[in-house]
Amino acid sequence: MVEDQQPGLAGSHDAVGTKDTKGTGDTGNTEDTQDTVDLGPMLDLATPWCLHVAATLRITELISAGRNGIAELAAAAGCDRDALHAVLGHLVSKGVFTEESPGWFTCNSAAEQLADMPFLDLDGIGGRMAHTWGTLLAYVRTGQPAYQQVFGRPFWEDLAAHPRIAAEFDALIGPAGHGVPDFDIELSDGWAPVRTVVDVGGGTGAMLASLLRRHPQARGILVDFPGTVARAGEVIGSFGVADRVTLRGQSFFDPLPAGADLYLLKSVLNDWPDEPTVAILRSCAEAAIQTTQATSAIAILGGVSADEAPRSLGIDMLVAGGKTSTLTQFTELARRAGLHVAAARTQSSGRFVVECRPVKGETR
Repeated sequence: MVEDQQPGLAGSHDAVGTKDTKGTGDTGNTEDTQDTVDLGPMLDLATPWCLHVAATLRITELISAGRNGIAELAAAAGCDRDALHAVLGHLVSKGVFTEESPGWFTCNSAAEQLADMPFLDLDGIGGRMAHTWGTLLAYVRTGQPAYQQVFGRPFWEDLAAHPRIAAEFDALIGPAGHGVPDFDIELSDGWAPVRTVVDVGGGTGAMLASLLRRHPQARGILVDFPGTVARAGEVIGSFGVADRVTLRGQSFFDPLPAGADLYLLKSVLNDWPDEPTVAILRSCAEAAIQTTQATSAIAILGGVSADEAPRSLGIDMLVAGGKTSTLTQFTELARRAGLHVAAARTQSSGRFVVECRPVKGETR
């Protein structure tokens, strides 16, 4: 899942005291005077929310169509004139849009960029992600996601209940949100022995298709929910590998296609806490152990970090209770699933990749 970073608290710049950066004031700490951080801009929630609102109301498009006056803008957007004027006035003060005369707005380059940025619509997946940051305190206090308190259902059930938002989520984690992937995964035994790859929870298949294009001897099986794999055709076709991909619409908690040489888990485990993570890994182990190849492996990209890596906060934690395990923590989870860690390192792509192999007799 994508990590969506937004400022965390509302507040004014002037409300936060700043240190004497020249060292002439009484700060009581010499190091602070040499390395200061201005918290004011970090505390501004008004700007990102105003940007979301302007994007949701399609203000850039309306102005570009000739609706420049605040009265006609508000009428076309179906909103309150004074409230919209306040939002646009704030954005003008931040360099987005231009108010050439009172109540008369035009687009500048920043406003034009706003129209081209996806996933800002508060009525779509962007709104789900934005509102979820408001549950951060509940998450920190309990360690459990509070998404259901805002949207009435846990995250995955919410997507299932709203197909349009689910489709936007697929786009968010696919090329539209992350760009078209074009990197390789470095395997301990290389790619020569790999004939079948199962991309577990692979979304609409962009990474699988990219890998198959690089390794023409391999075929792929894309596993994800039926509605998601149904949207994979265009993505896979754009890579020219459609004839080498089989689509499997199912949950990855159900038995996976057995006997493949490689099982991929990219940006999957970071969406789940420990027990579901073990269950997903066990499904992979049980399928992998049925291969006739001694080289069968499970490669994990995302959800595991080097022990020394700094901790980070991702939206996946808040929406679904996911986590990123240290390698030491993950090794124990893998053992419980009947796997052992064969390799783990940061690869040339910059991704930390863990390679596991099934331990015979320990996956049942």
